[in-house]
Amino acid sequence: MTTRYRVEYALKTHRRDQFIEWVKGLLAVPFVLYSQPTGIVGDGTSIAKMSEEAHRRYAEIMHDVEMMIDDHIARQNQDSPIPSKLGMLVPTAGPFFTRLPLEAAFKYQDRKRYISCRRYVAPSFNDVRLVLNSAQIMAVTNGTLQLATFDGDVTLYEDGQNLEPSSPIVPRLMHLLRSNIKIGIVTAAGYTTADGYYGRLHGLLETIAASTELDPVQKQNLVIMGGEANYLFEYSQSSPHRLAPVPRSQWLTPEMAGWSESDISALLDVAETALRDCIRSMNLPARLIRKDRAVGIIPD
Repeated sequence: MTTRYRVEYALKTHRRDQFIEWVKGLLAVPFVLYSQPTGIVGDGTSIAKMSEEAHRRYAEIMHDVEMMIDDHIARQNQDSPIPSKLGMLVPTAGPFFTRLPLEAAFKYQDRKRYISCRRYVAPSFNDVRLVLNSAQIMAVTNGTLQLATFDGDVTLYEDGQNLEPSSPIVPRLMHLLRSNIKIGIVTAAGYTTADGYYGRLHGLLETIAASTELDPVQKQNLVIMGGEANYLFEYSQSSPHRLAPVPRSQWLTPEMAGWSESDISALLDVAETALRDCIRSMNLPARLIRKDRAVGIIPD
């Protein structure tokens, strides 16, 4: 972690995941109680006992949090007006769509990362995040997964590049489609027509088109959400770019449907004015670009 990153991380608490920070705080207690950082150099028996006890306590905490998430899910499914215990302890906790086997996930990560054996470094934010990631993977591999969403840049392909037919990601996405799992690709790219998305995703789209293993329904299980939730396209075998736009009336939320074009234009006008002021006052070598639902600057 660089010094600059440390400073920004310390100052910008609103950008941290408060649930992860809360779990990290819970794990700090047994670390303080059971770690033995001094005075036992070379005492293998004591270190082994310390790590065993720390592992037990860490696993118990993860089990308790797992049970609290189960209760949180039950209450959200019942639309209960009474908040869950997790909701009261972590007010920013949102809805959970799957249960999370945190205890099993922690034991898996502990075998790989030896978290319980540490004497000087408490379980970190990244440790908790990895446990959550493992728990999520465990939860969706039991056959209940219905939708998998992916970002474009730096997830499916390198930043600024395209998803080519030779990409190792393509066979894995095809496996999801064969398993009747819907795929949503969510990207900030704000193309208003299908050809722009085809250029970025042609490797996957043409593989789907040529596939004899997917039936028509499975092929239709691919959707592209572009422009930060402004444009929706679905797979279309007959389209020259393998994608067809979905009318906004079919997918806009009630809140989004209430936005008028004049209000959207006025907001973009304000953003454009602010960006032009920045370019002028800071003498930036930049060029402003205004789109249908976006405005920004690029190097000139």
